[in-house]
Amino acid sequence: MAALQLVWFKRDLRTVDHHPLLSASQRGPVLPLYVVEPELWQQPDASERQWLFCRESILELRQELANLGQPLVVRTGDVVQVLERARRQFGIAWLWSHEETGNGWTYQRDQRVAAWAREHGIQWSEIPQFGVTRRMRSRNGWAKRWEAQMMASIAPAPASLQALEGIDAGVIPERPWPKLPLDLCPQRQVGGRSVGLEELSDFLGHRAPRYQRAMSSPNSAFTGCSRLSAYITWGCLSMREVLQTSRNHSGRGVSSFESRLHWHCHFIQKLEDQPAIEFSDFHPFMRGIRTVDHDRLKAWMDGRTGVPFVDACMRALRSHGWINFRMRAMLMSFASYNLWLPWRDSGLHLARQFVDYEPGIHWSQCQMQSGSTSINTIRIYNPIKQGMDHDPQGVFIRQWCPELAEVPSIHIHEPWLLGGGMPAPIVDVSASMQEAKDRIWAIRRSAGFDRHADAIQRKHGSRKAGLKPVTSRQRRKPRQPDGESQQLSLEL
Repeated sequence: MAALQLVWFKRDLRTVDHHPLLSASQRGPVLPLYVVEPELWQQPDASERQWLFCRESILELRQELANLGQPLVVRTGDVVQVLERARRQFGIAWLWSHEETGNGWTYQRDQRVAAWAREHGIQWSEIPQFGVTRRMRSRNGWAKRWEAQMMASIAPAPASLQALEGIDAGVIPERPWPKLPLDLCPQRQVGGRSVGLEELSDFLGHRAPRYQRAMSSPNSAFTGCSRLSAYITWGCLSMREVLQTSRNHSGRGVSSFESRLHWHCHFIQKLEDQPAIEFSDFHPFMRGIRTVDHDRLKAWMDGRTGVPFVDACMRALRSHGWINFRMRAMLMSFASYNLWLPWRDSGLHLARQFVDYEPGIHWSQCQMQSGSTSINTIRIYNPIKQGMDHDPQGVFIRQWCPELAEVPSIHIHEPWLLGGGMPAPIVDVSASMQEAKDRIWAIRRSAGFDRHADAIQRKHGSRKAGLKPVTSRQRRKPRQPDGESQQLSLEL
């Protein structure tokens, strides 16, 4: 038998536009491998809802590969130990995978895999999955490189794979770790490439024209957004095929959607360039300024803050595993400013709630929405105004906060003003917003703040946006009381 090519699947659960799989198949027999890693699912950003979507996608991938001739091989355990057993049993001529910009745990795991491959003289080819550049020295020219990568040819699935005799395909476990907490998410999307392709076709064929109008309100976003984010996160669809398919269509909605695909990679690039931002503030002056408060955090997590629109959004997220970007930003803003909670604490809860959790986007956005990046305008979402703007009659609020079903629409966003025993929010919304603004601006006026901010802008700032260094900009409080102006939007 020719030298064995091992293809390690991670968050790339497909056969089409899978360059490692195609390249490996051209060199010899392929062992397609997925490793269920219990330690990964013990991390504080992991949840059962994510695993169930992943498992459904793995099941479909196994069948796709079986149709080509060799089903997906699944093993449970530490990936280095699994790879070593494969090396000793079958020999491995080449290890193939996509590059991954994951959380801190996967970063360290990949370093261990690289050390193992070097030790045994095994070539490990990691191929970029989308427009993120590893070991990038400068942001200059990044947008052009992204466009070139995204418009490269889409790799077809291999015509066939040689069946490997004597290798048990293995069991895809019901749970990746026995103690993974149960996590009811009754309206979660179903995983798998076939469902993702249906979603893409339906969006471009029917929903894209109203995309811009529908994305902001939770009343319309669940059916108006593309709903492709989870399928991109888990690699059921490739970014390249989504973009190229969308360019066969036209209209403002499609154009707006494509811009968000670009921002997807822009934010992941930040984590690729500086993995520490998952744990530590971009700007050193912002570190340790917030206070751990378990009671406030619990109320926010449970959707029991007393602010109807905030609570409705959190409860909807808990049920769906998804909510539109504006509402994600508002939830993070409320936790960071009104409740003055550390972004890492609130960010971990949101990470577990999101079936489409993408560490590179998530942690950059957590810092951005909490004011920790220093290169973005402070955007504090007024949750009462957000509710009035995007749910004026309280339809969404009544759906998710049935205890408010009888509250008249005129009071639905501030039911405590009715009196009659209606509870007040756990914080005064206006006062807490103003206090947060004063605290943040006091830090931004500190001596030496701009020097660090300029360094962050040079490393991470968008060249397309053309932002000037902080020190060359007029430094005054902008008139943006509600965080609306120039707000980045990443709805997919």
